[in-house]
Amino acid sequence: MDFILKFLKPVLRFNYRHPKSTIFVALLVATVSAFFAVRMAIDTDIASLLPPSHPSVQALNQLQERVGGETEMQVVISSPSFEANRAFAEAIIPRSMELIYGRTGQPYFSRYEFTKETEVLKDYALYLATDRELDELELFLEDEIEDAKLQANPFFVDFEDDWDDDEEDEARGQAFQNLYNELIPDTYPINADSTSMLLRFTPTGSRSDLAFLRSLFRDYDNLIEEMNPASFHEEMVVMGGGRLKRHLMEIDSIMDDVLNSFSTGIGSVLLLVMLYFFWKTYINYKRGSAEQKKKGFFSHVKRAPIPVFLIGIPLVISLSITFGITYFVLGTLNTMTSVLFVILFGLGIDYGIHFYARYLEKRSSGLPVYESLDETYDSSGRAIMTSAITTAIALFVLIYADFRGFSEFGFISGVGIILAYLSMMYLLPAFVVLFERFSWILINKNNGEPVLVKKAPKRYPFARTIVAAGAVIIIFVLFNTDKLEFEYDFGVLEPEFAEFEQFRDLSRGAEGSSSERRNPAYVVADSYEEVDRILDAIRNIQERNAENSLILDVEALQERFPVNETAEQHKLERLERIRELLNDPFLAEQESEDLDRLRRASQATEPLDFERLPDYLTQRFVTRDGEIGQFVMIYPNVGLGDGRNSIAFKNEIGRIETEKGEVFYSASTSIVAATMLDLMHQESFIMVTATFIMILIMMYISFRSFRWTIISMLPLVVGLSWLFFIMIIFNLSFNFYNLVTLPAILGIGNDNGVHLASRYREEGAKSMWNVLSSTGQHISIGSFTTMLGFAGLLFTLHPGLYSIGLLAVIGIGMTLLAAVTFLPALVQVLEDRNWIRF
Repeated sequence: MDFILKFLKPVLRFNYRHPKSTIFVALLVATVSAFFAVRMAIDTDIASLLPPSHPSVQALNQLQERVGGETEMQVVISSPSFEANRAFAEAIIPRSMELIYGRTGQPYFSRYEFTKETEVLKDYALYLATDRELDELELFLEDEIEDAKLQANPFFVDFEDDWDDDEEDEARGQAFQNLYNELIPDTYPINADSTSMLLRFTPTGSRSDLAFLRSLFRDYDNLIEEMNPASFHEEMVVMGGGRLKRHLMEIDSIMDDVLNSFSTGIGSVLLLVMLYFFWKTYINYKRGSAEQKKKGFFSHVKRAPIPVFLIGIPLVISLSITFGITYFVLGTLNTMTSVLFVILFGLGIDYGIHFYARYLEKRSSGLPVYESLDETYDSSGRAIMTSAITTAIALFVLIYADFRGFSEFGFISGVGIILAYLSMMYLLPAFVVLFERFSWILINKNNGEPVLVKKAPKRYPFARTIVAAGAVIIIFVLFNTDKLEFEYDFGVLEPEFAEFEQFRDLSRGAEGSSSERRNPAYVVADSYEEVDRILDAIRNIQERNAENSLILDVEALQERFPVNETAEQHKLERLERIRELLNDPFLAEQESEDLDRLRRASQATEPLDFERLPDYLTQRFVTRDGEIGQFVMIYPNVGLGDGRNSIAFKNEIGRIETEKGEVFYSASTSIVAATMLDLMHQESFIMVTATFIMILIMMYISFRSFRWTIISMLPLVVGLSWLFFIMIIFNLSFNFYNLVTLPAILGIGNDNGVHLASRYREEGAKSMWNVLSSTGQHISIGSFTTMLGFAGLLFTLHPGLYSIGLLAVIGIGMTLLAAVTFLPALVQVLEDRNWIRF
């Protein structure tokens, strides 16, 4: 550490002699960096948090390339009158297709979906049934024939009333009913009581084009207002959006949260810094020699903002350069890194507080400007450098994580800490020199007498009690680590939007898809033969796992729609067998709605042309190029909003190996989310452990004493145990957002112990009260500014970002509390036993 400080000391001298040139160059570089930094977008796609080379991400990209990943825009029309809803839909559809995006002159929408043409399918419903479904149907019809024969026998008495067989027959009949309803839905997309109708439009722009989306929804809202839904029915409500609008709402919400946390967090930090240094400079000024007290109270008030500019401008310069570098290295921010500006502001300002506070002490002791800067650099520079490098390395460790939420957070934070340190150590002095030349910093010499605690107690009070209490809490946490929980429910971590909730309530039941067959995972193949082998492999997995399987159903187009002559002939033969059963004398004379549907659905005697199938049925089987897709869909039998279900589903079908040894990977956003959670679990312990080890090594390098390394790290260890204690008591959970703060707390929380231990070694034994009165103030203000930086997140609407702020504020607060209570108490106990060695 000392070698680096000596090597860079000429920079300090140069900046003292040429402050204007230094500041000009720094502002120029910061301006250029800021120009690029503001161009960065926020990527909310969870797939971007995994490395592009990960099989789950590659499978999802391959799926999107073939099938497409566009999100449709939905319009819900709700009123008590079905006729009014239909009339409004028929009126707004042509107007919607005529809407033009002003920036490109192209229509907003390429196509729409309204009515469903089902007549063809009523004649070919069984032509689209799978072999398994036809097998079940044949068994159902054979059982019906057998029952009819028995009932026709006048001497038949059922001595074995087998309820299980009756339930099985009923289940087979219901299976056909479900299949029929899925293949042949209502003509109009309406809910059960026909009060809500849902329209679907395919946008021409990408969901990542935020300007397009904002213009689309603004123009569409204007269109709805212009058409006056109340003129169709006084109770009519029309809303446009759906999940596409929610996507835009989430991005806008994050942007608003970033701005709000920026203004709240940074405003609070600057206010605290201003008040602290106003108090410090005023007290020092009043304690100085009486003959130099030429300035009154209001002179200090006018100069109160000076420390804000002195420390704030170099910090903003370092952050501008940090995010300029981020633009060229990463290109975008993710949800976790989107709030790093305000967090780094709270972190980086610590170094400026320590440097400037110590500088004021040196100036108040009577030293000139350069000597004060030089001695501050020599005395506090080592502790500041140790703190900065330790924190930066702790964060840089995260770069090696595959989970990009960790790695990108670590990269940006680490670079930001290093640049903030350099700015405070070498750029801040240039501002100090310039401000001193204009006499903007009021200093009153105190004749070289250090300002110490006037009546310092002989020993730290309640030392043993504090140490014992801290040890008890640590032991409690060690025996209750199983109560530290992880939040798996993604829904809890997503922001809620009243508009979207209203839209979902109005459109519920009109989506047209089965409530059980949702969130499928896709497996993409290159041939129909591969599809067959994938189907066999998945069904083998399902049978092998039996009752524990999370697979509800497996589906591929070629199982429903024959793709070659052999398959066509096989399907027609199966239908001929169904017709034979239906024509059996014991069924032919029976009349029922279900049998009538079966008779009509089984009349196909020649292959069906794929082009005759309606879009609503084929769209999930067709690629974005309009070709018949070669992929398999796997439906889960549980909701995947719970991360544990997602992980279990991913573990079951994420990797599929066929009997020929071919390996395929399933693709879906739920699979990616599960992979992300798995990766976090695997890497979080490794990252935290590696961070702790790196901090330990850096502390040893700095202190060159294992004893003092342990002492300086105690506030961190004890503070973390107190954090976990609070989490256990108040039932707070980790999640995939706030887990990233643990390595950050390790690096940040270690600063307090470093500064206190370094100053204590400098002052000597029995000096802890004086250390607390000086360095203790500095670390308290530094920790408070960092906490305020994170506290800005407590005012966000995004639950995930809120959890980052909450955990960080508590964690940093506990490490500070441990530093100003547990560490002095422990030092007192060690002094009592004469175990302190310098």
